[in-house]
Amino acid sequence: MITLTVSAQNKVAKVLAEEIPNARLRLYVSGKGCAGLTYGFAIAEELEEGDVEIQSGPVVVVIDPESMPYLKGAIVDFKEDLTGSRFAIINPNAKSSCGCGDSFQPY
Repeated sequence: MITLTVSAQNKVAKVLAEEIPNARLRLYVSGKGCAGLTYGFAIAEELEEGDVEIQSGPVVVVIDPESMPYLKGAIVDFKEDLTGSRFAIINPNAKSSCGCGDSFQPY
């Protein structure tokens, strides 16, 4: 299961409503990060074969079957502070991550 904090739900719902109403948030991992795998976000209008849909508040998160094992149990948060605004992922499947937190090494 993937969880979005209330802060992340609000931000994603606002962005999706401005871009494409009734769209979903696609969360995925790919193999191009400085620490191994990197997180990616996209707007999903259509589902692909094997996609899993997860309802988190008003937001539907879509995850492909290859990314699911790496993201299972993750929490997506949205933070705003003096350094700016960003999505942060707390991932129980990460053994280590890079300094910026955008990529990770899985167990």
